[in-house]
Amino acid sequence: MTTLPTIKLKFHFLVIFITLFIFFLGNSSFLEQVSFVYPVNDNLGFLIALSIVAIFVIVILATLLSLIMPTKVALAILLFVSASAGYFVDSFGVIIDDVMVQSLFETNTDEAFDLFSVTMFIRIFLCFLLPSLFLYFIELPQQPLKATIIQKSKLLFFSMVCISLMLATFSSHFTTFFREHKPLRYYLNPIYPVYSFGFFINSHFKSEDLSELTTYDFTKKTTNRIKDKLVIVVVGETVRATNFQLNQYQRATTPLLSKRDDIINYSNYSSCGTSTAISVPCMFSFDGKDNFDVSEAKNKENALDILAKANVNVLWRDNNSSSKGVADRVNYQDFKSNKANTVCDIECRDIGMLAGLDTYLAENTGDTVIVLHQMGNHGPAYYKRYPKQFEVFQPACQTNELSQCSQQEIINAYDNAIVYTDFFLNETIKFLEKNNPTYDTTMLYVSDHGESLGENGVYLHGLPYFIAPKNQTHVPMVAWFGVDSSLSRDMSNDFSQQALTHDSLSYSLIDLFDISLANSSSPYPLLFPKKETLLASESTSHSTEVE
Repeated sequence: MTTLPTIKLKFHFLVIFITLFIFFLGNSSFLEQVSFVYPVNDNLGFLIALSIVAIFVIVILATLLSLIMPTKVALAILLFVSASAGYFVDSFGVIIDDVMVQSLFETNTDEAFDLFSVTMFIRIFLCFLLPSLFLYFIELPQQPLKATIIQKSKLLFFSMVCISLMLATFSSHFTTFFREHKPLRYYLNPIYPVYSFGFFINSHFKSEDLSELTTYDFTKKTTNRIKDKLVIVVVGETVRATNFQLNQYQRATTPLLSKRDDIINYSNYSSCGTSTAISVPCMFSFDGKDNFDVSEAKNKENALDILAKANVNVLWRDNNSSSKGVADRVNYQDFKSNKANTVCDIECRDIGMLAGLDTYLAENTGDTVIVLHQMGNHGPAYYKRYPKQFEVFQPACQTNELSQCSQQEIINAYDNAIVYTDFFLNETIKFLEKNNPTYDTTMLYVSDHGESLGENGVYLHGLPYFIAPKNQTHVPMVAWFGVDSSLSRDMSNDFSQQALTHDSLSYSLIDLFDISLANSSSPYPLLFPKKETLLASESTSHSTEVE
């Protein structure tokens, strides 16, 4: 029987060789970003020192991993992380932080397939599969455990010495690098993705330990209104305010809403995060952006929980990946498949979430809030987000591999998806208008976050908030009130030009149903004031003790 040929290499030679391969093939974005801040002609010595530090940090990472698993497995994992993370960083300008890792774990199959492309498979083949095949033919010397530990300890020590020498030699440069240019470190591959994965896992297990649900007391006002309230909250996906016609965009992306004279447009509205995984639970939380912790959010009551406890009918219909924990304790319906959604072609459409709501209202009398979570403008396959008849801007990019399209083609496809959302929102309003005789009706639409469409080489979303461009944080929000609404359109219009955020949504939503948190007033503006003729008096407090 023929034995396959092998290559004998010592441990430290193999680790350093694979590390050099990873660094130089997986860090083009990092090197580009660094050389922009530190021009090569004036900072060549520092750039070499910085590269040496990064290389030996990867060596340390690989060596530590080899202490808990076979060396070749550890190196293969780093190769895969480097290849996949490098593709997304280089192609879309995204950062693989803990939020992005969370989004990866919460992405459904359809969304994941939208990210696959020929270029990605080529990158994985060249930067992971081929070097992994090389690893297969490597033969490491067999030696006692003690000798192996000593050998790895020597490599760790040598790496730390090299790092220390570089830091000491260019101390002033490294001081400004660490203090003034923190975002540059986010591009280090695979160092930052591995760190982000570890941070996410740690936060996940920490949240699992929080078994008790934090609850809130609430106060419900008695009013003289004669109609039950029906509120539909449309949670948009990946729509940026810049491309919204209502915000003075020069294209007719919201032709139907723009014709109406009963729309309140909030033109200066900002998101809580730059990804669905953060923004959606944050907008329904009472913590506010500055105090919001996604690892704790699932163990705290949110606005929907308070409404449900106050005997408001709560229904969440989802045509996205999930409610991100918001609807875990209320009525939740998945409209991502044709089992529930009756309007499906290449994918199930947002408009399908309106089907059957008349039956739901007939079976559930009383105050009602319905949340419709859209697929909206989820990228990069924008062309899938709308039926063909809504392709009014042409030519539109017809692939998820954005590098194959011009920026204008990408924008065309993106804008077409907004046109479809405009149609969906108008149909939602028509549904509410049909129910005006029975209910006091309201529709709220707000996008979870925005999107970059190639500006400064950045695509998609998910950058850390403090470095994210405005296109990822400035989002559209609109409100519509039915005929004879108890809400004051004029007073609500007073807020429409103010700088507002997702922080206002949860308090404003429960206030729509004359509910507030006990012994606590909203720290944010209540966006939908009642008409002055609607008098109310507070009743007693309800619900359980705050944990």
